[in-house]
Amino acid sequence: MLSRLGALLQQAVETREPSVDLLEAFTEHWRGITGYYLEATDESVPARRTDIPWRLRQLLDILEHEERQRPPGETGPCLEFLLQHKLLETLGTLGKAEYPPGMRQQVLLFFSRALGRLQHPLLHYLNVHRPLQKLLQLSGDRLGSGTEKEEVQLTTVLCSKIQQDPSLLPYLLEGKSILNGRRAPEPPESPREEGLEHPPGPAASSPPAEPSPPRRDSNLVTCLVGLCRSKKGRVALKARENLLLLAGLPQEAAAACLVRGSALCQLLTGHLCDLYNAVPAGTDPADVLAMGRASWRSQGDGGGDGSFPGKESLEEFLGWLDFLDELVMGAHPLVADAITEAVEEKFFRGTLQPQLLQMSELAVLGATAVLAATVRQLRAPALLHRLVLFLLGPQRHPETPGDTPHPLRAQLIDRCDHLSDEISLASLRLFEELLRKPHEHVAHNLVLRNLEGRAYLQRGPHAPEERGPPETDPEEDGLDLEEDPYFTDGFPDDFGATKNHSPAPSLSGKGRASEVVSSFLCLVPEEAKSSSCLEEGGYDTYVHDALAMVQACRASAAPWGWPSSPRPLDSCHLPGVAFYEGHFLKVLFDRMSRILDQPYSLNLQVTSVLSHLAAFPHPHLHEYLLDPYLTLAPGCRSLFSVLVRVIGDLMQRLQRVPHARAKLLLVRRQLLGLEPGEEMDHTVLFKGVVVLEEFCKELAAIALVKGPPEGPP
Repeated sequence: MLSRLGALLQQAVETREPSVDLLEAFTEHWRGITGYYLEATDESVPARRTDIPWRLRQLLDILEHEERQRPPGETGPCLEFLLQHKLLETLGTLGKAEYPPGMRQQVLLFFSRALGRLQHPLLHYLNVHRPLQKLLQLSGDRLGSGTEKEEVQLTTVLCSKIQQDPSLLPYLLEGKSILNGRRAPEPPESPREEGLEHPPGPAASSPPAEPSPPRRDSNLVTCLVGLCRSKKGRVALKARENLLLLAGLPQEAAAACLVRGSALCQLLTGHLCDLYNAVPAGTDPADVLAMGRASWRSQGDGGGDGSFPGKESLEEFLGWLDFLDELVMGAHPLVADAITEAVEEKFFRGTLQPQLLQMSELAVLGATAVLAATVRQLRAPALLHRLVLFLLGPQRHPETPGDTPHPLRAQLIDRCDHLSDEISLASLRLFEELLRKPHEHVAHNLVLRNLEGRAYLQRGPHAPEERGPPETDPEEDGLDLEEDPYFTDGFPDDFGATKNHSPAPSLSGKGRASEVVSSFLCLVPEEAKSSSCLEEGGYDTYVHDALAMVQACRASAAPWGWPSSPRPLDSCHLPGVAFYEGHFLKVLFDRMSRILDQPYSLNLQVTSVLSHLAAFPHPHLHEYLLDPYLTLAPGCRSLFSVLVRVIGDLMQRLQRVPHARAKLLLVRRQLLGLEPGEEMDHTVLFKGVVVLEEFCKELAAIALVKGPPEGPP
């Protein structure tokens, strides 16, 4: 009997007219909400302690039930009542008034749930997107308002709807003014009700070809960028993910609307500049470069840990830069181009360049260090390309002494040999970061364009291409001591033009490579060596490190189409001027020639940059930096000839230092932490000797890993 009774009750419910009952219940709950404002006497009662949240949930449940009872796409009487009587407009006004307290939160939740749960397309309706615009204007720019969680929920729903139908984007960017400053055309009114819009057809839903200039009013993009700055990690992360979704829409019309119909680019780059300016000017460059790459997904990991002053500001800047980098990589090409152009104009040229060109050493030091971190952070090819051209200029023709077509480049290179060792160190680190990036123009602009003609070689009957296998003369097996540069007395001014005393003992690949390795390993005399006395890691360690460096350089250079063998001399253009190694190599060689008089950290950085250049797989670089047997043109110098002069200077100095061998060993032990680091006479000299020995080992390992250039030497 109970079963039959239940069936009869269910049948009675189903046979009743649902639409009439639903509409009556819907209007009753709405009257209950509006009636609260007529009857309430205590304005301090929070909204959550009234029946408003419950009635809003009932309204939503009724709308969902009505939608399930009707065919897809058909508008029910409750939804029509909501649209015709502008319920969302009223709710938006109540939320803006924040009465009762907490009402804005309830309104945001209702909008999010209604748009997320109802399947009927609503955003095309004027009575839906207009109150949404008003809600968005209250959001995003009010950090710490207490409704950030609800705001990001609403924007997430909106972005999801736009992803499904990109034609909705203009309705949430420009509101009522999206077509050349004129009101957007409204579809015909419904014959069943006054003021209700129907979704426009395909022609009307397309974004305008030439939208009006971005309005200053807050919109979806403004709200999202504002939420990205939230101190609540989950809110900021979700807002950034939503921006990535919008920027990555594949439709060109949506991308054009996003670029021209919103202030997206200005907001993104403006926040980047603000974060950069918030980094303290006195931040230690060593701390900056010790941080590593930042991630836009992490929020405030370094805040308040006391590691160094300014770390939190620096992390926020690098994290936002990483987000822009990710945004450019995943965005539609139109959006990516617009963002990169804005970053170049407003950040690179508008903010960075004045910092880099000013005279204050403290400001220059901080700006150079943060710039090096910026270079390391970027991965997007478009942003990296803009940054490289901004720093180095587009020039690719060989340099001439004193030629400075790009003042910023000349300034940055000059600072590698600055009176301030700290500025020199920071500048050298900047160029090392540039050389690590997968961009061909860096190596070409700094070095390769000056080596194209191989003008560093002696042109004559003994040009390298004409060297044949050694003759079978037993006296040709070695070098005469009188001609060996290691034993040259006096070192005249033109010593840099070291002559080739005899052909390489073997021009076969393996044999020639082994001779090159031996030349570097034997360059430092035994009395100036100290590593073998302390039983440090063997030469295998250097080979392992060199292999990793060479492989990384080969991977970066693989798409660049570099030749595998040197350019034939007969095809090289013979300029009427003497060979010039270029501004960058000149500074590096000058620094290298003073290795015995410079601070230890600076020497490490100079040799690190030169090692990285030597690891590049271009045959001209390999020849110029790693071939000791070059017949150099008069007045030219190579890396090996610079090292030979340094060795000659070293041997003369060591003869004037009592107990030089013992002091050298003590300094090496101090560098290894085996002895207390007490200063003594000639400490700088002996630290330079240690760096020199290690550098020669590193060059030998790189030469071993790379082998001889392919093709004829």
